[in-house]
Amino acid sequence: MSIPLVYTLRSLFVRRSATLLTVLGIGATVAIFAGVLALQQGFITMLSGGGQADVAVFLRPGATGETDSQFRRDLGLKLIKQTPEIAQGASGPMASMECYFAALKPRMDGGSVNVPMRGVQPTTFEIRGETIRIVEGRNFTPGTDEIIVGKKITARIQNCRIGDVLQLNTTPFKVVGVFDADGGAASEIWGDLDRFLATLDRYGPNRVIAKLAPGTVVGDPDAEGGPTPGSLAARLKNDTEVPAKVMSETQFLLSQTRMLGGILKGLGLALAFVMGIGAVLTAINTMLSAISSRTSEIGILLSLGYRPLPIFLAFLFEAVLLCLLGGIAGCLMALPFNGIETGTMNGNTFSEVAFAFRVNANVLTNAVIFSLVLGVLGGLWPALRACRMKPTEALRRQ
Repeated sequence: MSIPLVYTLRSLFVRRSATLLTVLGIGATVAIFAGVLALQQGFITMLSGGGQADVAVFLRPGATGETDSQFRRDLGLKLIKQTPEIAQGASGPMASMECYFAALKPRMDGGSVNVPMRGVQPTTFEIRGETIRIVEGRNFTPGTDEIIVGKKITARIQNCRIGDVLQLNTTPFKVVGVFDADGGAASEIWGDLDRFLATLDRYGPNRVIAKLAPGTVVGDPDAEGGPTPGSLAARLKNDTEVPAKVMSETQFLLSQTRMLGGILKGLGLALAFVMGIGAVLTAINTMLSAISSRTSEIGILLSLGYRPLPIFLAFLFEAVLLCLLGGIAGCLMALPFNGIETGTMNGNTFSEVAFAFRVNANVLTNAVIFSLVLGVLGGLWPALRACRMKPTEALRRQ
């Protein structure tokens, strides 16, 4: 014989002050957990959001990212000309060489950070299409000391407004435009490839990007056992003239989220463990208090023929319901953080990256599951204690 649901709901209402305080306490724990998850989701969504599956990234063999990859310029040109999988445009292969580096620049609020700088060729904009948008001013003129600045860093880094001058080594570069982009490019500063290479006294680009012809199989260069046989990655890995590590842009961007994404995930799990202990103890204390004040009720239920299992399930359900309400409250507390922009250093590139909190369905689902786990852990002991009471002893305690 099961205990009516109304009994559990009534007990929560009768003890509404204790219920409210417990819900708010658990809600605060869930809100912090959801906030860390939203930070991780914002970073991953931002960095991987601009990836295109039909765009390939070519790096030096063995490189893990742009910072430890560099081609000689002649080898980069040879790679572009000798790769038949690269799509052809009106002016030739749709491929572009790019250089990448980080420059230490002062922040608006004090201190200095490494700002990602990228030297590009005109074909880059053809490859990117509508994913790169000039929102203020104009694009830089190729071959000149002009730059355009990502929208997300104009308010974070000094000398990044239109008309400002940014010094790189001994060369002043003038800001002529602000651009917005899908993904992490909105946190970068772009200029002409040749002018950046000359300013930095470098001999070649860090990578080559290219639009791929339809039907091209890129393959995973880091797959266990090697790239898929017959794929572009497998062919270029063993190329005798211009060997290269190649992956789709989507694969490349996801690989750049592993370090910071892993740190944020680890932080979320650590907070969940530490604060979860406190939330579980809160739930246990609340339920033990409820059982103490309802000892006679438990004795009457047992005397009426209710078995220990229904009593155990009733009190366990009450604890779970209490924590579920706390989880919903925590999700509501976390929602205002959605869209708030922040920035931190990407451990893969050692440069500043700006992104926004993303309180999406994945974050809310995990937050609710977390609250349910707290409810189960917090309700097991009190529910077990309630169902193991003897009717005569329970009635004698009133």
